Amino acid sequence: MPDSAIVKYLVKLRFEVDGVVEKADMIGAIFGQTEGLFGPEMNLNELQKSWKVGRIEINLESKNDRTYGEILIPMSTDVSTAALIAAAVESVDKVGPCSARVELVTIEDVRASRRKQIVDRAKDIMKEWGSRTASEGENLLKDVQDSTKRARVVSYGTENLPAGPGVYTSEMVYIVEGRADVILFLRAGIENVVAVEGTSIPQSVIDLGRKRRLIAVLDGDRGGDLIEKELEQVARVERVLRAPHGKEVEDLTPMEVLQLLRGEGPQRQSRSERGERSEEQRRPYREPRQSREPREQREPRQQTEVREVVQQAPEPVAEPQAPEPVVGKVAEIFPALNGTLEAILLDEALTEKGRFPISELVQKVDGESGIKFIIFDGIITQRLVDAAAKAKVDGIIGHRVGEIKNMPETLRVGTFRDLGLE
Repeated sequence: MPDSAIVKYLVKLRFEVDGVVEKADMIGAIFGQTEGLFGPEMNLNELQKSWKVGRIEINLESKNDRTYGEILIPMSTDVSTAALIAAAVESVDKVGPCSARVELVTIEDVRASRRKQIVDRAKDIMKEWGSRTASEGENLLKDVQDSTKRARVVSYGTENLPAGPGVYTSEMVYIVEGRADVILFLRAGIENVVAVEGTSIPQSVIDLGRKRRLIAVLDGDRGGDLIEKELEQVARVERVLRAPHGKEVEDLTPMEVLQLLRGEGPQRQSRSERGERSEEQRRPYREPRQSREPREQREPRQQTEVREVVQQAPEPVAEPQAPEPVVGKVAEIFPALNGTLEAILLDEALTEKGRFPISELVQKVDGESGIKFIIFDGIITQRLVDAAAKAKVDGIIGHRVGEIKNMPETLRVGTFRDLGLE
């Protein structure tokens, strides 16, 4: 049988037999009555052996003592040979003892049918391609249009803080003061923003600082100063950007916001990043204020005090003691404390009285008694110094010292860097 890929023509004939016959009878009549008509090279047997004629199919049915059906002959010859074979089969007039009539229906060009199938399929492919490219074009246009749509304000954290949708996915988040600032950032196309809604930093923002980079964008007024100080106590802020002096962020235009974020406006690093301290604050674990008097001014008073002590008691005046044991205690607890944003309170025996987040530090100092030392992973501020002085704390050690304008004489302040720990 010729390969279906090389079949050129399909000869279709119909027949009618006056009697009941089988397929084998019909095949025998075709081969027997056409044999030798045109020489051996044109016999159906020889043509099948050379793969020029395929398997002859007979479809028949019997009714009322008559047999009807069709003959299908696939051929890979030229059309003239196919016509000759069709005429030869038409000459069959007996099937067994029964009279028969065979008539050609058509010689179908299989290649034309395949061409039609290919053309139809090509049309389908073009329709699919046109639909897909049109859809892709519409999707691209929709993406461009959607990029200009303003995102909506969402809620973030348990406090339901106003924020942009990018706060959930971006690696860097801008911290602003209020809802109006968030709306302004969204108008500028910036979605990774969240508002603190006041000078007290919400816990959700503190937790966010442990997972993401934070950049604060604050008003250029006293309120912005307070929020900056509070942020530096409870969260790790990479940079602090400020609106022009006397202006609020919400007063800026979207273009001015973008310029500010690109570094074209007023900005500064956080105090914790700069490590800013006054000349006094750079001194390691400072002694009380009275010990900072010039030596030549202290000495006469000290000699008078010693003479008075000698007159009152025969014992000699004690020499200054070695460095306090608290330094060793700080070195012991620093590795486990560093980077936790927590505080540890120590009593006079250097026993730990409590450990908690630094956001609760001032409140705990106000409520505890017997505290002698505060060791914490944060910035030493004026507010903490005032609370420690009120609680009669002897010393505070932290990462950095902020702007201290009023230092009590009885309080010593130092940093881990002063102790050689960082």
